[in-house]
Amino acid sequence: MSSLSQDIAARISEAILTHRLAPATKLGERELGEVLGTSRIVVRQALIRLAEDGLVKIERNRGAFVANPTLQEAIEVYEALILLEQGMVAQLCDGVVPVALTRLNDNIARQRHATESDNHVRADQLGLEFHAELMSLSNNRVISEIHDQLNRRSKLLHALYPRDYDRCRLCDDHERLVQLIERRQARRARDLIDDHYRAILRGFRIEDLPHQAFPLEQAFALKVA
Repeated sequence: MSSLSQDIAARISEAILTHRLAPATKLGERELGEVLGTSRIVVRQALIRLAEDGLVKIERNRGAFVANPTLQEAIEVYEALILLEQGMVAQLCDGVVPVALTRLNDNIARQRHATESDNHVRADQLGLEFHAELMSLSNNRVISEIHDQLNRRSKLLHALYPRDYDRCRLCDDHERLVQLIERRQARRARDLIDDHYRAILRGFRIEDLPHQAFPLEQAFALKVA
């Protein structure tokens, strides 16, 4: 994938995640090329990459569309995250070095500060980063890449769906998880991960999914505040 197509993919991703491109919006290669000042080939490469991440859906003979995830798809994303992270904490409980948990504790401190300051966007971002930091401890590039892709899909769900859950509780879960890993309590750690993600899933108000959109030109002209 060329650096130009990576840049185009990043711009399209940002427009999706900031609600400037609504779910199910048609993403025509020619129209996007004109708006973004690049070729259809570059746009096609970018859309294929975004389809791999679950942000875009490509349909045969119809083209590309912004993903419009269903409740079942959301459930499957979080079930996959649960399975991956449960396996990870089992390994960590078998032999993690104490210094490896420093990044997790630093993240928790920043997440708690954002939560107490009512900075929900930052708190949610740090929450996702906590799980990425957790998986990075495996030093397994393939597992980390799979988890990163799932995290991007969960980020899409966070961006699309209104949410109503207790962020203080989620931060407390992260703190408890680190403590359980330190104590080598693998079973309780696995149970906590399952309960944690299901609490997040229950917080999504999928019936309130917004579908407001901007024309393509305006979607890419707007700047994020």
